Amino acid sequence: MASSSSTSMFLVFSSLLIFSTLLYVSEADYSAPIVKGLSWDYHHKTCHKVEKIVRKHLKKVFKEDIGQAAGLLRLHFHDCFVQGCDGSVLLDGSHGGPSEQTAPPNQSLRKQAFSIIEDLRNLVHRECGRVVSCADIVALAARDAVHLSGGPNYDVPLGRKDGLSFATQNATLDNLPAPTSNASTILSALATKNLTPTDVVALSGGHTIGVSHCSSFTPRLYPTQDPTMEKTFAHGLKEVCPTNTTNATTIMDIYSPIKFDNKYYVDLMNRQGLFTSDQDLYTHEVTKPIVESFAHDEKLFFEAFVKAMIKMGQMEVLTGEKGEIRAHCSIRNHDNKGYFSYLVEEEDQSDLESRAELR
Repeated sequence: MASSSSTSMFLVFSSLLIFSTLLYVSEADYSAPIVKGLSWDYHHKTCHKVEKIVRKHLKKVFKEDIGQAAGLLRLHFHDCFVQGCDGSVLLDGSHGGPSEQTAPPNQSLRKQAFSIIEDLRNLVHRECGRVVSCADIVALAARDAVHLSGGPNYDVPLGRKDGLSFATQNATLDNLPAPTSNASTILSALATKNLTPTDVVALSGGHTIGVSHCSSFTPRLYPTQDPTMEKTFAHGLKEVCPTNTTNATTIMDIYSPIKFDNKYYVDLMNRQGLFTSDQDLYTHEVTKPIVESFAHDEKLFFEAFVKAMIKMGQMEVLTGEKGEIRAHCSIRNHDNKGYFSYLVEEEDQSDLESRAELR
């Protein structure tokens, strides 16, 4: 049975790779301005292989467990919505305060996602030196998570620097809309981040892959069932989460839980959205027609998703002299005891390369 399951997963992943090669959205298709300090070819001279390195490694990761794709995508969301796309969610806590990871919305982030980002940083820095930030690696990993799950491929503006601080727990809570939020609350909250209703609905489509813990949706089941939830769907959820304290998980898209597609919106039209924040998008007068348009036209959804992701990926970024490029994604350089020995290694490597050029 294990062999059969592994073979099936390999075939599914292979088919996703073949399908995803047909979907590409270039920077030419994205007309919004790019934040000063970022560019489409930022690492062309310093680390032109960075995107190949990231994608090659993630193909291996997803071949073993395609479920990690959703974890990496969510990590990018949670990084950007809280004090911008600066890699601060990756930081461990210090004497300056607790990590963003301890805040309730972040406690369910996949631990493996953090390990994958660090593995990618190690591979990239080994090839190019310390020239690519952890924040850029998170953005690239999210893009590849989407693409290698069957979604669109697209260019990512790069040049982010890593943040020197992490947000407080209150700031994290204030900036990550809860799954129990209604559409009006979410639209208002994300409008402050320059995201339009179309952006909000498109980004919500990231829920087409991944799983959720019972605690995120059991308020819709107990003590009374949410009348907007389809009865058979609700019955299935109650089997997974028989009480409001059950610690279990379930898929977020019942049609194609490991494929990045537009079936999430079909779920909403069938009243099978998992969270209040999902289902209410099909109730609100502003977002309902957007949901319907994405459900009927996957290409339209992909185009809107790419635009929204590129916009989100530039939120409050640090560039130029602001921030740093961490030698380890979970530790600020001045807190990293091994950082100075790392600098010595960099200088020695630079000297060797200079001598080689003189020969």
